[in-house]
Amino acid sequence: MNALRGIACAALLVLPGSALAQETVRLTVASSHPTTIPWIGMIQTHFMTDVDRRLAEGGNYRIEWQEAFGGTLYRANATLSSVEEGVTDIGWVFSYLEGARMPLSQVTAYTPFSTNNVPAQLDTMRDLFETVPEFRQEWEQYNLVFLGATGSDSYDLYTKTPIASLDDLQGMKISAPGVLGTWLRGTGANAVDGALTTFYTDIQTGVSDGVLSLALGVLPARLYEVAPYITRVRMGVVFSGGLAINRDTWDGLPEEVQEALLAAGDYYSRSHAEDLMVRHEAALERIVENGAGQNPPVTLTVMPDEERQRWVDALPDLAGEWVQAGEARGLPARQFLSAYMDGLRARGETPARDWDRMD
Repeated sequence: MNALRGIACAALLVLPGSALAQETVRLTVASSHPTTIPWIGMIQTHFMTDVDRRLAEGGNYRIEWQEAFGGTLYRANATLSSVEEGVTDIGWVFSYLEGARMPLSQVTAYTPFSTNNVPAQLDTMRDLFETVPEFRQEWEQYNLVFLGATGSDSYDLYTKTPIASLDDLQGMKISAPGVLGTWLRGTGANAVDGALTTFYTDIQTGVSDGVLSLALGVLPARLYEVAPYITRVRMGVVFSGGLAINRDTWDGLPEEVQEALLAAGDYYSRSHAEDLMVRHEAALERIVENGAGQNPPVTLTVMPDEERQRWVDALPDLAGEWVQAGEARGLPARQFLSAYMDGLRARGETPARDWDRMD
């Protein structure tokens, strides 16, 4: 599905006094998730649309898109390999599931309570991609060209019983996705590994007493029906991956098309970040509205600042552990951590804990 086999001549557009030969470039764009997921839907509405607009202005090329969203070609556990191997030309890479192969991309998972500002975080990560060769190589070694970054909305607690203080978490079983279970260390809660597809049943059957999750995930999964008590902790947002194109496809594209893809990728990333901030608040409002008539009704409270800080202070040195593991692999993890935290501060963020200054 490479553009190497996909650049074809389109019809001549005959204009008065001249003729303009326009080329058609055939590209497959795919994802493991459906377009109802905001950052996947925006591949269509923002990235693809912006590429088309830019190329139309130039008049030399047009894209014939072959769309394969929603797991048509591959599932969530194969996003990296599918773009790498050319199963698709362009696809969303879920780097958050690739801890072993993409360790530097996991820095946000080990620095909770650093920022809830998605634009600031994704702007920082895109800057690091341009300034830290090892981070760029982490993506490019898999035959990828990085186009744009994606992230999450903020994580909070959704539980079967109210949480008035950090002490209420003592002994509770809280479902959390993968590595984010480490955010519960020091709280007295026990992390239960799970995903949005298992959370509802886990709570319903008593496997867990609640979840550490996102409003944009809780709303469509209707988790509030079994975990009606929302405690807004604002634990932070995470870098989840990005849009990428297969390197072989990229090398076969005209420069004008490459420039349009990069510019559209930047636009997509910025638009997605801003969109998440709005959608998070809207999702919380919908959850409260939808659950108002159930028994017990959905109740939203904000964790007091002093209790939130107790949580922050109770956490072990997660970033330090991550640095140690990264350095054991020969990666500049400490420098990367400092650059990430400094990038947030330069954008006006004040982390609740200075993970890069723990020594």
